[in-house]
Amino acid sequence: MTAAPVHIAGERLMLDPAGVLHWPARRMLVVADLHFEKGSAFAARGRLVPPFDTRETLARLTPLLRRYGPRRLVFLGDSFHDDDGSTRLAEHDRAALVAALDGIDLVWVAGNHDPAPPVGLPGTAMEALQDGPLTFRHIPTPRAAGEIAGHLHPRAVAPTRAGGVARPCFISDGRRVLMPAFGAYTGGLDATNPAIA
Repeated sequence: MTAAPVHIAGERLMLDPAGVLHWPARRMLVVADLHFEKGSAFAARGRLVPPFDTRETLARLTPLLRRYGPRRLVFLGDSFHDDDGSTRLAEHDRAALVAALDGIDLVWVAGNHDPAPPVGLPGTAMEALQDGPLTFRHIPTPRAAGEIAGHLHPRAVAPTRAGGVARPCFISDGRRVLMPAFGAYTGGLDATNPAIA
């Protein structure tokens, strides 16, 4: 599928249907709400789900890194499902993540699930990233302009003859972009929900 352009604060951004935002002028790729190690967090609380969410999320992210060849990758918060998630990575998942990120300038924006930087992984942690006219943060702010945010996991429902089909989506009002959740075990909030409006 082809990425769709959107212009925010005078900058041309590409919204890839796979769930990433590409800023060609900066060679930057942005991804939100991966929630790595959500399965292991659930297992620790007695909710047993298949422990393959990190591997599946990495399998979706790695080809996008090859396709775009970003100079900078911005993880837009909730990269891990909790502050200890990076310490629970299986060794092969950690190795795959480090290999995929090799040579890329990494920014870990703090999320509400992972306010502390990941342990033992390269990159710079910060509350928000300001780059030119754009601000990258986890939780969107009311009436912001030039903002790229995650947190709300927007999804749209498309009607079909067999019923509605829900999929993660981007939302933009021409002043900002709300990113879809990228992780394998992330749910979604309907795009018509008042929290998104």
